[in-house]
Amino acid sequence: MDEKKETVMMASPQNADDLEKVDSQANAEVNDIHGHLNRGLKERHVQFIAIGGTIGVGLFVGIGSALATGGPLSLFLGYLFTSIAIWAMMQGVGEMASLLPLPGMIAQSCTRFVDPALGFSVGWNQWYNCAIAIAAETAGAVLLVQFWTDINPAAWISIILVIVFALNFCAVAIYGEAEFFFASLKIITIIGLLILGLVLDLGGGPSHDRIGFRYWVHPGAMNEYIATGNTGRFLGLFSTLISAAYAFGGAEQVAVAAGETHNPTRAIPKAIRRVLWRLVMFYVLGAFFVGLLVPSTDPNLVNGSGVKASPWVIAIQSAGIPVLPHLINAVLITSAASSANANLYTGSRYLFAMAQQRQAPQFLLQCNRQGVPYYCVGITAVFGLLAYMTVSSTSSNVFHWLSGLVATSYLLTWTCLCYAYTRFRRALVAQGIERTSLPFKGTFQPYTAWFGFTFFVIVLLFNGFAVFTHGNWNAQNFVSAYVGIPIFTVFFLFWKFTKKTKMVPIEEMDLYTGRVAGDERDDPEHKTKTKLQKIFSKIL
Repeated sequence: MDEKKETVMMASPQNADDLEKVDSQANAEVNDIHGHLNRGLKERHVQFIAIGGTIGVGLFVGIGSALATGGPLSLFLGYLFTSIAIWAMMQGVGEMASLLPLPGMIAQSCTRFVDPALGFSVGWNQWYNCAIAIAAETAGAVLLVQFWTDINPAAWISIILVIVFALNFCAVAIYGEAEFFFASLKIITIIGLLILGLVLDLGGGPSHDRIGFRYWVHPGAMNEYIATGNTGRFLGLFSTLISAAYAFGGAEQVAVAAGETHNPTRAIPKAIRRVLWRLVMFYVLGAFFVGLLVPSTDPNLVNGSGVKASPWVIAIQSAGIPVLPHLINAVLITSAASSANANLYTGSRYLFAMAQQRQAPQFLLQCNRQGVPYYCVGITAVFGLLAYMTVSSTSSNVFHWLSGLVATSYLLTWTCLCYAYTRFRRALVAQGIERTSLPFKGTFQPYTAWFGFTFFVIVLLFNGFAVFTHGNWNAQNFVSAYVGIPIFTVFFLFWKFTKKTKMVPIEEMDLYTGRVAGDERDDPEHKTKTKLQKIFSKIL
């Protein structure tokens, strides 16, 4: 341990090439043979990956079913509570990922700070989660395309998958630029919708109908769900937490990108610090305005197809604004394609990280000259073909099944990350490392980590509660809600017993291998920013 510490502390790289050298030294036994990932992601790429990774179909369309079930106040509170839990989880992720910016840091943190068996199960859980999410988001995109045409969905699936596959086989810098573009569209759209929501609510639409809090009074602020009275309203509120779990999925992607980020000890903390207000602005305010503009009893929220089920489109059509629904639909399609793109990137890096830890076949470590792990990308991409199930079943059913599996996987990962951080913090204390020396220092730790852990465990265990109530049993919904838990358990037990792993002692945790040293002031991208770029950076 002392030798590792001395090697890292003596390193003093002054540019991007030196940063890569330090990283390669930390993983010498695999890099010398197979090559390594390149730090091709710039600070602005990381910022937009952090934003765009959480903005998908769930925010624009899926939020409608949550409104119909819980009501406007329940929707607002559900997204607010989930935002706080995600922020709490990201505080710990920020500390770990900025100190040790490794490929697939999510899985590696569980391996280093808890148990290799947990890292194995989290890594494979997140890999198949991302692989399934490619198909889920592609199915969501096809669902939106059907707003315009009834052409066989196989054609649209093929087009989307080819574009996504091509972007991920290019250098990571090209992927970063693509996500920068896609995320920009998402941000402009959601900001525009928030402004439009305020205008429509105050009577600025063509009908000049001032809505105010009308729909909070009738049909009501909190809907009863399954039961009646306060119990029914509580269950309605809890159901929105389940919907939010899918909508918020991908918030941790910024940590996965840490291994390919230039100057990660500067870029990662900056992205993490801005997580809270982004969540509040995009999700909490979005949920608030949706609840103002559309009554929870609107039949299109449940029976509408594709973008017709989006509360934003319902509000725009009710206000009598033409053309805009078509523009929103176009943006939503790019949003879904962007999410599929991000999940293919993230999934392939999880697979690469598993191979680095010798928890996956070693041929997966092979990279091309651009630093792309092409075997990892190809194998992960194959699962996007599951989207073709929409040809034999309705796109909405496929999207529902797949999104349920994805939500459970996210909850499992977030729970493990919170627990891994609590042990990481104990290791800092035991090894005499001051938190003030870390690139990023989380707020109210370790209490925020324990809050996030408790919140995610509760939602995970009860996310399928509806199927256990009288008259609501549904085998497909049960499997979608809970099959991820036994799969995760099987992964854990398999590695635990075959490799006879043990929980890593606090005093023996490796807090040095993989660190990136250097003078953070030597950031060429930061130095060359114009005034306009600096203002834009502050806003986002």
